[in-house]
Amino acid sequence: MLVIPAIDLKDGECVRLKQGRMEDSTVFSDDPVKTAGHWLAQGARRLHLVDLNGAFAGTPVNGEVVQAIAKAYPQLPLQIGGGIRDIETIARYLDAGVSYVIIGTQAVKDPAFVAQACKEFPGKIIVGLDASNGMVATDGWAKITDVHVIDLAKQFADDGVEAIIYTDIARDGMMQGVNVQATVELAQATRIPVIASGGVSRIEDIHALQAVAKTPTGGGIMGAITGRAIYEDALNLADAQRYCDEVGN
Repeated sequence: MLVIPAIDLKDGECVRLKQGRMEDSTVFSDDPVKTAGHWLAQGARRLHLVDLNGAFAGTPVNGEVVQAIAKAYPQLPLQIGGGIRDIETIARYLDAGVSYVIIGTQAVKDPAFVAQACKEFPGKIIVGLDASNGMVATDGWAKITDVHVIDLAKQFADDGVEAIIYTDIARDGMMQGVNVQATVELAQATRIPVIASGGVSRIEDIHALQAVAKTPTGGGIMGAITGRAIYEDALNLADAQRYCDEVGN
């Protein structure tokens, strides 16, 4: 299982939000490129980038920063989400050196777009499903739909999606622990590998996810994204990844 550091970009800085609220942000660094290098040195094998401005604007805003990180660390796989609504944007990110592109809001509004993207960019598309009480949220979490996260995930079963990132909004940035049960239920409901997000705040969360990383019927839990916890030293990235490697799956 991968432990994946998050760099959330707002106005060119590395920040963390609480429950997705743009007005409730903490700036951790004004140099995201340097921050990416720090996590690489700590043993990161993949980096999770989110263009927060882009998520609300519906189009990339921090694209230059993402390109700078990709150029500085070509050996580090990057996954990027936020404001990705069309094929052209996906192509630009992949051309810039990004490894995976995350489709969130557009996956909810136009599920057929996911199938199109997977066909044009096989092995490069991740779907981001963010939920509040099991119901999918869109537009930077500003809108809650009447679509259940598992029902939507099942629609992508045959599209060739590389992974699903599942975020429990209530847990995100709150340091309250990951929603293991909901993550496992999603992994069991679909053959697509799941990456847990939201509330991964201590080593016990990594232990719990690693313990259920392999599900008997689904694609399993392939990774966990963590943000505030590693910036505030509540979770040590190197120790967490080492644990996953030793336990294995």
